Amino acid sequence: MDSQHPLHTEEQLKLQHTFQEIDRQQANVGPIYRGQDYVEQLLEEKREEIRQRLALLGNEPYFGRLDYQEEGKDEPLPLYIGKRGMDDPQTSKPLIIDWRAPVASLFYSFTGGEAPVTYEAPDGTIEGQIYLKRNLSIRDKTLQRVVDSYERGGDNIGLNDEFLLYKLGDKKDNRLRDIVSTIQAEQDLIIRAPRYKALIIQGAAGSGKTTVALHRLAFLLYQYQQQIRAERMIIFAPNTMFLDYISGVLPELGVGNVKQTTFAEWALDRLGGTVRMAEGSSEGNRWFSLEGTRPTIDDETPGRLKGSLAFKSLLDEKLQSFEESFLIDQPFEAWEGRILPSTMIREWFEVEYRHYPLVARRERLTARINRWLEMQLTNIGDPKIRKDKSKTGKQRLRSYINKLPKADALTFYQAIFAPGAENQLPKKVVDTTRAYLKKGFAQPEDLAALVWIHYKLNGAENLVFDHVVVDEAQDVSPFQIALLNTFMNEPSFTILGDLAQGIHAYRGVQRWEELSSIFTDDQNSYHILKQSYRSTLEIIEFANGILPHTDTGLPPAEPVFRSGEAVDVIQLEHEKARLPFIDTFIKDNQERGMRTIAIIGRTDEECVRLHEEMVQFGIEANLISEGQAQYRGGITIVPVYLAKGLEFDAVLIADVNERQYALTAQDAKLLYVGCTRALHRLTLLYEGKLTALVQTD
Repeated sequence: MDSQHPLHTEEQLKLQHTFQEIDRQQANVGPIYRGQDYVEQLLEEKREEIRQRLALLGNEPYFGRLDYQEEGKDEPLPLYIGKRGMDDPQTSKPLIIDWRAPVASLFYSFTGGEAPVTYEAPDGTIEGQIYLKRNLSIRDKTLQRVVDSYERGGDNIGLNDEFLLYKLGDKKDNRLRDIVSTIQAEQDLIIRAPRYKALIIQGAAGSGKTTVALHRLAFLLYQYQQQIRAERMIIFAPNTMFLDYISGVLPELGVGNVKQTTFAEWALDRLGGTVRMAEGSSEGNRWFSLEGTRPTIDDETPGRLKGSLAFKSLLDEKLQSFEESFLIDQPFEAWEGRILPSTMIREWFEVEYRHYPLVARRERLTARINRWLEMQLTNIGDPKIRKDKSKTGKQRLRSYINKLPKADALTFYQAIFAPGAENQLPKKVVDTTRAYLKKGFAQPEDLAALVWIHYKLNGAENLVFDHVVVDEAQDVSPFQIALLNTFMNEPSFTILGDLAQGIHAYRGVQRWEELSSIFTDDQNSYHILKQSYRSTLEIIEFANGILPHTDTGLPPAEPVFRSGEAVDVIQLEHEKARLPFIDTFIKDNQERGMRTIAIIGRTDEECVRLHEEMVQFGIEANLISEGQAQYRGGITIVPVYLAKGLEFDAVLIADVNERQYALTAQDAKLLYVGCTRALHRLTLLYEGKLTALVQTD
C-alpha cells in the first residue's frame, strides 16, 4: 500500500503514539535494583518482567487490528493485537491485546461474513460483530505493509491470502521464526485446545507443526498461568541441531525456562551416568548407509520390538517377579542367640514399606534392622562386650543386606538378556543386545526400557511434567510416550509428526493408533494439518507425486497458491559436470536473493566426499554431520536423514538415481523429506538411470 494512502497515514500515527507510550513506560520502570533487601528483590523480579515485555514490544508492538463491536456496545472498538499485551496505566484499558487473550482468538478464527461471532471469555460467551480485520507488518520500528483482509460491506475477494503470501515469500535465515502474525484457523484450534489432552497431530510437510506446538506452549502458559510453570514443560526434538534451529521461537514469544532436549539426552541424564551409549550405534551409520542390503523393517526389528507396549508389559512381569523374590527367606542373627525373625523382616518390607519403590524399601529395611540392632546393644551393660557385639552385628548386617539382589536398571536389564533367561524374545535381538550390555553399553532403542526400569525401582524422584511436546513423533515409540506419561498427573501432550517422513520406521510408529492407544478416548484427540505453507505450488505437487510410494495412505498436501518455478530434474552426462553445475546453482540462487541453500546427499559418506570436492573446487559450504549442535545457515551440505525439520530457500538433491533411491517405501520417505525442504526452488540431479520414485513427462 502506498505510504501516502490515508490508511497508511492513520496507522503511522497510531504506531508513533504506541512507541511513545512504550518509551514512557520503560522510563517509569526505573533502574535495576542490585541490593540485598528481600522485598526489593521481589519487586525487582516484577520490574524485570515488565522490562522484558516492553523490550519485546519495542520493535514490533503489534501485527494485527480487529475492529470489534461487542453486543450491547454503541460502536466498534479497534483492538491492536501483539505478541504481548500493554495497558494504558491512566485508563487501565488495553492499548495492545496479547495474541493469547480470548478476544484475540477472533483474529485467527474469523474468515469473513457479516454473521455475529463469539468467543469464550472467563465470564462466558461473548457475542459481537467484526467490522475490520487488518494485518500490519512492522520491522525495525517501521510500518512496512498494511493489508485489510476483511472490511464489512466490501467485496473482500482474495484479501484473506494476500498478507499470508507476503509473509511466506520471506527468505530464510538459520532460525525458525514465530508465525504469530499468520496463524491460520486450523492451527489456532490446536494452539488453543484444552490443556488436559494428548493432541496427536498428523501434519503434512510444511504445515507448521513445530511452530504450532511452540505457540501452544506459549498459550498454555498464558491461559493456565496459575496452574503450570515453564520449568515443568519439556520439548523433545530429534537432534541437538534441530533444537538450535527452533531455539529462537519461544524467546520471541516471551517464554523462557522451557527445557528443550532429545530423548537420548534426557534418558541418559535420568540414568545418572550408569549407562553409556554404544559407539557406532549412530542411526546414520546403521540405517542409512547404502552398503549391503537395505534393512527389513518389521515388528521384530529391535527398535520396533523394544519400543512396543508388549515389551513394556514383559518388563513389568519381570519387575513384579523380581520384587516378589527380592527378600531372602531367613532371619537376621546379629550374634549367637540374638535373632530377628524373618517374619518380622518380611512384615516391615512387604507391609510397612510397600508404598515405597524398591530401592527406597531396601534402604528403609537396612535402616530398620540397624535400629533393631542398636536397641539390642543398649541391653548390654559391659562396654567391652557391647563393642564386640556391635562389630559382629554390623558385619553380619552388611553380609545380610549384600545377599539381596542389586537393584539398578542396567543390572536388571542385563539379566533379561543373560544366557538361559526366559524372555520370549527373538534370538537375533537377544544376541545383539547382550553383546552391548555385557560391556555396559546401550543402544538408542534400549533407553526407554532402562529409564522405565529405573523409575520402577527408584520412583519418579520428584519429576513431574505439566506439558510435553514430542516433535517428529513418527520416529518415537509407544514405549517412550507411555514412559513420559508416567511423569504426569494428567496427560497433557502435543505429539506431532508426519508418517510420510517416518524415515526411522525401524523404531518409530507406522500408524498413529499405536500412540493413541496409550490414552483413554477422552484423553486424546487427533488432528490433521493438510495445508502446506512452506513450499511453492510446484514443489508441493512434485513431492505429492512421491507420496503414494511411502505406503502410508496419506492424502496429498494442499498447497497455498504461491506459484514459483517448475522443479528441475537434470541428468548429467558425466560425473565431472556435477561440481560446475552445483557452483552455477548456488551462484544463480544467491543472485536471486536466496539466503539459505542446501545440497542434500543420500548418506553421510557421500556428503563428506562431496564437501571435500566442493572445497577443492572453491565452493565454501557448511557440512552437517550427526551429533552437530548448530545449523549455521548459508550454503549447507547435509545427508537427507538429517535435513528433516529444516527448510531452505533453495535445495539441490544430488544423485537421485535408482541405486541411491530404490523403489521402496523407506527410500520414498527419504526423497519426500528431501524435496519438501525447499521453499522456493528445487532441483534434482542424477547420473545414469533416474529413480523410479520420480516420474518425468
